[in-house]
Amino acid sequence: MKLIIQVPCFNEEKTLSETLAALPRAVSGFTRVEWLVVDDGSTDDTVRVATQAKVDHLVHFQKNQGLGKAFRAGIQAALRAGADVIVNTDADNQYQAAFVAPLAQAVCAGADMAVGIRDVRTLAHFSFLKKKIHAVGTYFFRRISDTDVADPVSGFRAFSRDAASRLVIENSFSYTLETLLQAGKQGWRITSVPIRTNAPTRPSRLARSNAHFLARSSICFFRAWFKHRPRPAFFASLILLTGVVAYLEKSQGKFWALSQLALGGLLLSLFLGVGEPLWQPLRRW
Repeated sequence: MKLIIQVPCFNEEKTLSETLAALPRAVSGFTRVEWLVVDDGSTDDTVRVATQAKVDHLVHFQKNQGLGKAFRAGIQAALRAGADVIVNTDADNQYQAAFVAPLAQAVCAGADMAVGIRDVRTLAHFSFLKKKIHAVGTYFFRRISDTDVADPVSGFRAFSRDAASRLVIENSFSYTLETLLQAGKQGWRITSVPIRTNAPTRPSRLARSNAHFLARSSICFFRAWFKHRPRPAFFASLILLTGVVAYLEKSQGKFWALSQLALGGLLLSLFLGVGEPLWQPLRRW
């Protein structure tokens, strides 16, 4: 059994060596443990640090592609390298490496995916607002995705080879919500593993602020929802759009509302159509 631990990176020269030094080279139940670093177009010495740490596999992008695409490239490279289980962790040493083993072993025990669950309520570096956003977002996501993961945006997770080979990641911002939507749709066996985190080493690069993270995550979620669950996404969007039109009809007049309806239909096609015409996802019904 081969375990590959993948680490997507973008300009992580200051934290990558510490992250890699903490990763295990042996895990019970596996005959081989390898490290894979995905350099997402870094302009610093990330590649040199990874090379000096003697990582087993290095995927390098000439230009920054985004976390979602870096994650996808890592999964594909790990599969080509013969991984039976793949564990993904962050390069900023956010997640404690001691929990790599429980995540990987949960997959060995029969899970398709194991997600490292943080106790967000106790995280000192999370503001009160961020904790509330996380709680509300998790509440709705669990009901929409048919999953029961208490920390859906956690990037510390493990995949079986079969599950990893079925992943389809299309957005560049992140992969966390999209993978869970797929898992819920396909009926994967998902295990939650309580984990601990280290103190922050730097501000998050995924988003500039809570508002930015919420906006980008919402876009990724709705696009993935429409792609993987087009029927409920379509009807939910239709109900929302109907409500907006009814309000505009009452407050602004008929012709103004019709113009907004046409604009809304165009935006809906671009926003939810995942880069393709709106009717293409509907064909998957």
